[in-house]
Amino acid sequence: MRERAALLSVYDKSGIEEFARALTDAGWRIYASGGTARTLAAAGIATTDVADLVGGGAILGHRVVTLSREIHAGLLARPVDEDLAELDALGVPFIDLVCVDLYPLADEIAKPDATAESVIEKTDIGGPTMLRSAAKGRRIVVSLPRQRAEVLAWLAQGEPDAAAFRDGLAAQAEAVIADYCLASARYHSHGRFDGVVAESTRVLKYGENAAQAPAHLLTVAASDPLALDSLTLLAGTEPSYNNLAEVARQIQTVSHIAAGFERNFGTVPCIALGTKHGNACGAAVGDSPVAAVRTMVMGDPRAIFGGLVMLNFPVTEEVAGELLSYGVSEGRRVLDAVTAPSFEQAAVQLLSRKGDKCRFLATPALATLGEASLDATPVLRQVRGGFLRQPNYTWVADLAAPEVGRIGELSDTQRRDVVLAWAICATSNSNTVTLCRDGGLIGNGVGQQDRVGCCELALKRATDAGHDTAGAVAASDSFFPRSDGPATLIDAGIAAIWATSGSVRDAETQDLCRDRGVALWQVPDSIGRGFFGH
Repeated sequence: MRERAALLSVYDKSGIEEFARALTDAGWRIYASGGTARTLAAAGIATTDVADLVGGGAILGHRVVTLSREIHAGLLARPVDEDLAELDALGVPFIDLVCVDLYPLADEIAKPDATAESVIEKTDIGGPTMLRSAAKGRRIVVSLPRQRAEVLAWLAQGEPDAAAFRDGLAAQAEAVIADYCLASARYHSHGRFDGVVAESTRVLKYGENAAQAPAHLLTVAASDPLALDSLTLLAGTEPSYNNLAEVARQIQTVSHIAAGFERNFGTVPCIALGTKHGNACGAAVGDSPVAAVRTMVMGDPRAIFGGLVMLNFPVTEEVAGELLSYGVSEGRRVLDAVTAPSFEQAAVQLLSRKGDKCRFLATPALATLGEASLDATPVLRQVRGGFLRQPNYTWVADLAAPEVGRIGELSDTQRRDVVLAWAICATSNSNTVTLCRDGGLIGNGVGQQDRVGCCELALKRATDAGHDTAGAVAASDSFFPRSDGPATLIDAGIAAIWATSGSVRDAETQDLCRDRGVALWQVPDSIGRGFFGH
């Protein structure tokens, strides 16, 4: 029986000794290149340097080793007598397995002091070429360290479903290379070329509507503790496309609330958020989970019915009871999903709905929210014929910043309410005006075509929910074109306004607030505008 051969060539040597030793124990012959060969030899693992296979050995200071016809013949030969005989005549082994990881190109690109020369030096050529040859030859292709244990287990099981398993490994290798090459193209073109390589990590029943099927959650390779693929479904039916889109919006909002409080007050309070169609219909900060939940659910009791909740603290049985019944005169509050760092089993049982229609999603990263939780990944939006790209919104309102223009003073409570209102406003569909009072959202006027309409809608939602707007604060995601919007708010008792400046009629708004004794704090629109979800 032909001796099986594996070719190992890795930049990060972590764990490669264990992988190679497991193969040799199973009777495999090991070939390795350069530093990998030296690492394995030092560990006492019988290894043949691939430089011994290639005509003339390594050249250009080991810059060219595996880019040789011998190596690629061993990877591309078919397992048929004619090809095997030709390999024998050339003295080249049939290579059954390739384990390659690539130079850390993305890490180099991310360095503040990266240069074209340093990026080129960290651009792997031999590794991607070997992976592609191995993929085409349908060898066992190990392109990610996490695959090594999976491959060893599959070999030990007798290689079940061999064709499908190899196809999967080959596809993964091609995706790794595509992403690698895309990073290089993006960098050297200064953004002229761009794209996304992602993996389907969850198949969804359908998209926004039942006719849009199938749908998928696709995850990019970058590790993010708040990425949706990190969510663990503890109970309930599988989340839908709409559920996941909503959860993504919630993460944007809670991370901005946390960042705002950490920046301005040095600590992150208990945060409770309720949303409907992506926009906050209840949001609160509090000194305790129960206080935050109670304020949140009363923000808009009508809208939160069938909504989704996100918390930055564990869901205990007590918290679940407040979510379920606080402020409810009859029956119980119905929720579609609750996302939190963790859940007590009794809480899940209490909140569960008939047909498992309430989803319980856990991610520990919610417990450690702060400025570092803001998503800096560029935002891509599909449009006909392509997509739009922009930097993510990571600006954080800083009440002490020198660029903030101040008319009047804010009390300590108003400062907290302004930060909360800003974070909600900047992560709701623009145009938006948001009202908060005593640590909670009382009215969110989202998605309006004019700013007066935003004010009127926010006030209507507040009064419909039974809130007194006297003494509340307001945040606007951009400037007021004229003073009619602020006048609408002030007439309803709003005591402080956060907005941007930039209107040719800013002076009218400023004079109005001075005359009416209302605090107006503004930051230039070019810095602090908070449009979202256009």
